[in-house]
Amino acid sequence: MKEHNSNLGSDTFKNIDEDLQVNLDHLKDEFGISSDLSIRIVNQYNNQTNLAIIHLDGIVDDQKINDHILEPIIKICNRQPAIEPDEIMNNIILTKTSTIYSWDKLISSILSGDTIILLNNEKKAIVASTQRVESRSISEPTSQTVIRGPKDSFNENISQNISLVRFRIQNKNLRVLSTKVGSVTKTDVMIMYIEGIADKAIVNEVYSRIKKIKIDRVLESNYIEELIQDNKKTILPQLLNTERPDVVAGNLSEGRIAIFINGTPFVLICPVNFISFFHTPEDYYNNFYYSSLVRTLRVITFIINLYASSLYLALTTHHQGLIPTTLLVSLMAQREKIPFPAVFEILLMEIAFEILREAGIRMPRAIGPAVSIVGALILGQAAVDAGFVSAAVVIIVATSAISSFTFPNTSTMNLARILRFLFLFSSAFIGLLGVLLMTLTFLLHLSSLRSFGKPYFAPFALLELEGLEDSFIRTSYSSMEKDQDSLSSSKKPNDS
Repeated sequence: MKEHNSNLGSDTFKNIDEDLQVNLDHLKDEFGISSDLSIRIVNQYNNQTNLAIIHLDGIVDDQKINDHILEPIIKICNRQPAIEPDEIMNNIILTKTSTIYSWDKLISSILSGDTIILLNNEKKAIVASTQRVESRSISEPTSQTVIRGPKDSFNENISQNISLVRFRIQNKNLRVLSTKVGSVTKTDVMIMYIEGIADKAIVNEVYSRIKKIKIDRVLESNYIEELIQDNKKTILPQLLNTERPDVVAGNLSEGRIAIFINGTPFVLICPVNFISFFHTPEDYYNNFYYSSLVRTLRVITFIINLYASSLYLALTTHHQGLIPTTLLVSLMAQREKIPFPAVFEILLMEIAFEILREAGIRMPRAIGPAVSIVGALILGQAAVDAGFVSAAVVIIVATSAISSFTFPNTSTMNLARILRFLFLFSSAFIGLLGVLLMTLTFLLHLSSLRSFGKPYFAPFALLELEGLEDSFIRTSYSSMEKDQDSLSSSKKPNDS
């Protein structure tokens, strides 16, 4: 016994010891004073300790443990002097049971909500799946709503999220790889793809980058997103996030890869290109003529959001000669009593709208929208009446702010908010030349980015005519079917 105790607390304790008491002592050292660690000792009929049942309270199903583990084991102990591991495995009425030899796997299983059965004189342990994770029910999406289409969304339970996708893609080639990330949180991360459609090299690259992550905690998908993207310094989103199972299913069928993170309803999709952030699932649930029109409208509103304030500032400050005379007289009449320069006017209103936007998000749902709308109207009218800003500036800034709400993804909205100020400052310095230089810089940066090796600004940067079919416009399903047939004939996947 003394020889075994020398291993306690040392780094050399890698495997399960054959002495049950040694294992229990080491387990208590590992968990310290933890009141939710349950250790049930089961004795033989001669009162000799034979095995221990271990789990963490709160994350296990107590009914499963009592009915399918504890009760069968006690019956065996009451009728025979010794218990073999195989006999326990045969009597446990659970679908998932396994045998482990590593101490690290034993600790990980306990923390995951499994129940461990340690036997005396055995250098292995039995793991029974008894996890019980409390999660909210499946509800409608909150950030990516549609009028026509499925109304279910992901929740914080990774197993339920995987099942929602498998419900839509009933294909034997659907693959799931799993790992854990975070030295403290040990968060489950799963990679999903379709064998034969997804590029295996990209799948391996995604898995490799996730395995290389060295971080203490992973509490949301953005932890993973920032650490695996190609360019970590750009403001452009390089992975698509969604809370909709139908979006994940559609992207998987196109050869992309989905990354599920336990504890968050948002799933990451890669690789993606820039135009993907303007697509919505509803584009494929409506007539392709209407969907093409709305998709083009989103791109136009993105341009309006970037350029409205900067072009107004450039024209009124540096290039008054480009404004029609009648309009110029009207604008100058509005600015006659304004004591501030135009750049200060626009910045004042832009910051006011950003504050109202944030206030509307953080305030309670019952009053948030009302406060943001009423606040915008009152502040805008009061600012004009007080002579702080002109009416034209309020119209320009309001149009720019409203256009940002047409973006289907919050990543695009946040990107536009940052770029709008960059365009505004460049316009304030050198007018239209600054806007032009900023535009060229933005396009060059777009063209230089890669998303897991794929061109981020495709199909525009490389002028791929085939890729243009589902970019600004949404092609008909008959055209998509032809493209899919040609792709299938070239790859020949083993479909179910």
